[in-house]
Amino acid sequence: MQNLDDLITAAESAFAAIHDPNVLEQEKARYLGKSGQITEWLKGLAKLPPEERKSAGAAINRAKAAVEAALTARREALKEAALNMRLAEEALDVTLPGRGEAQGGLHPVTRTLERIETLFRSIGFTVADGPEIEEDFFNFTALNTPEDHPARSMHDTFYLLDENGKVAENVLLRTHTSPIQARYMQAHVAKYKDCETMPEIRIIAPGRVYRVDSDATHSPMFHQVEGLWVGETVSFADLKGVIADFLRRFFETDDLKVRFRPSFFPFTEPSAEIDVAFMKGALEGRWLEIAGCGMVHPNVLKHAGIDAEKYTGFAFGFGPDRLTMLRYGVNDLRLFFEGDLRFLRQFV
Repeated sequence: MQNLDDLITAAESAFAAIHDPNVLEQEKARYLGKSGQITEWLKGLAKLPPEERKSAGAAINRAKAAVEAALTARREALKEAALNMRLAEEALDVTLPGRGEAQGGLHPVTRTLERIETLFRSIGFTVADGPEIEEDFFNFTALNTPEDHPARSMHDTFYLLDENGKVAENVLLRTHTSPIQARYMQAHVAKYKDCETMPEIRIIAPGRVYRVDSDATHSPMFHQVEGLWVGETVSFADLKGVIADFLRRFFETDDLKVRFRPSFFPFTEPSAEIDVAFMKGALEGRWLEIAGCGMVHPNVLKHAGIDAEKYTGFAFGFGPDRLTMLRYGVNDLRLFFEGDLRFLRQFV
């Protein structure tokens, strides 16, 4: 069995010289494969006399076990060497200063919403809230929107499905925050129904709204802040004063022109678009549309149970996302909602 001893020594030397696990597996076949040397020895047992087969078989099995043990030992050695190398490469240098925790911050649109709320609270407005999944009545009908108005179309509005998978035409994702105004007026009237004179309503309604639209300046989900002031002597002059004062305080400049351009909205009459022009900077002299407004339509007051002969009011609606774009010089609305930390870290 001297040849078997030589085979074991040769296998151990061959395995020890290999540093690549894949090459080691290839070398294994040379000794333990279907055509390997150990296998050939086992095949040769049939040619031996019966009295020699038992001792020869035992010797071959011992040689096979020795080769397998040498193979396993080399596998483990290569695995340990690879681990040690990886640990060395990924070792921490404890002498380096720590990285510390990353500093978080408010989203730029959240900053704008908080700023708007603070400014309007300072002049006596209350912040109101309402559901994002809204009824058709409060989203459209209570706001004097005709049945055939394009805003009711599936092209503009996200309607929800009922339990049968069919479109529930009376339940939708609100397209503006005006339903908050309608709900607030109804609740206000119910609260003071026994009073001779109803206290003024002075609210803003910020929140998320949804429309089928998406490009650099539009998003299927965006934000609105709508305002409402209802009282016995509220006029368009009050509206102009409130809006002009808010815009100059929001942008922190008196070098700002504000104009009211006649327009049409179902829920206000008369109605106007609000444009601003900056007197300095990159947007100097350029008129930008930023909001809509008007005197509350008598039909809207009647839907809420308010006497349109005794009370008047104005309403307005801003896009906080657009105000944020102007304030921070951002030219693509989609950047606000993509979650790119490289963009958001600029506002921390």
